[in-house]
Amino acid sequence: MSEIIELEPVRTDAAWRGDELSTKQDWIYLLSEEQIAELEALGQRFVEENPDLRYVKKEDYPLVACADAIEEWGRDVDYGRGFTLVRGLRTHIYSDALSAAIYYILGLYMGEPMRQNQMGDVIDHVYATSDKTMDDPTALSAKVRDKLVYHSDSSDIVSLMCLRPAKTGGASCLVSGAQIYNEILERRPDLAPLLLEPFHWDWKKQDHEAPSNTYTSPIISMKDGVFSMYAGSLYILTAQDYPEVPRLTPEQIEVLKLFDDITYEDGMAIEMDFRPGDIQWLSNYAALHARTSFEDFPEPQRRRHLLRLWLHRDAGRPVVDGFGKNGVITLRDMTPASGKEHEEAHFHIAEMAVPRLIS
Repeated sequence: MSEIIELEPVRTDAAWRGDELSTKQDWIYLLSEEQIAELEALGQRFVEENPDLRYVKKEDYPLVACADAIEEWGRDVDYGRGFTLVRGLRTHIYSDALSAAIYYILGLYMGEPMRQNQMGDVIDHVYATSDKTMDDPTALSAKVRDKLVYHSDSSDIVSLMCLRPAKTGGASCLVSGAQIYNEILERRPDLAPLLLEPFHWDWKKQDHEAPSNTYTSPIISMKDGVFSMYAGSLYILTAQDYPEVPRLTPEQIEVLKLFDDITYEDGMAIEMDFRPGDIQWLSNYAALHARTSFEDFPEPQRRRHLLRLWLHRDAGRPVVDGFGKNGVITLRDMTPASGKEHEEAHFHIAEMAVPRLIS
């Protein structure tokens, strides 16, 4: 058993409980009429100019009325509670291309867009095209109506924009990594230090073209007073399938189970029902996210439809050496290693605003 290390709980805004946060509204930013008008005008120009999404720069679409708000969102995401919800866009009267253009412009200011699949898409869609459930190994999480367990995405920031909500269900659920850590530290101070030690993670199951079977990373980084989390016990457990990986100790198995159990305890998470036009910015270092199952409208044009951005954000966040996924960041202007980039036309906003009909 490891020697007990004296650790302190996280006392910043990053540590929150959902049952407390849900009684407040300070995590919701309401756009002003001036900000909405600015975004609509720039979005319309973006649609008309139809720039290549791989190379367009934020300076091409300067934001003035929204500048201070974007700085505030960045502070909330980087060093505050880890997320913010932006509300007020009138997507019910926009074309999907205009909504996507506004969203992409804001994304350029929040970080550097990343490719999200082998096709090189920089805007992806959460739009159900299948009735599969997540216990089917061929199911794609963004294409089904089943609930999703808590997880992190492969980016600094993951963002969602709601074009149309579900008929029922489909709530976005967030849980604070810092609060999970605090709970473990309070209940089992003997196990908490294990979270700061390296674990082996299954790389091949995350990326079939990965250069090795596994990589190593701690679950928790504490550096210069900044808490960061890299969670997902599934890939720690499946890494045990490789004979070269050291076996998990009973204490490591215990702390992983405790982490997962606390994640799902009543009151830990906050649930939010997306309205049309809502944009959620979320730090993968701060919170895990999940989704409840949902029922769709029968008409394809009325189905639950979210746009998604993965962003690389160089905010100078201090983390310990060897923290996180050791993969190559797939920025938008990089050629995919797979060589499966799709045709040139699909790097423009009208095409990228349409979901792929895959299951």
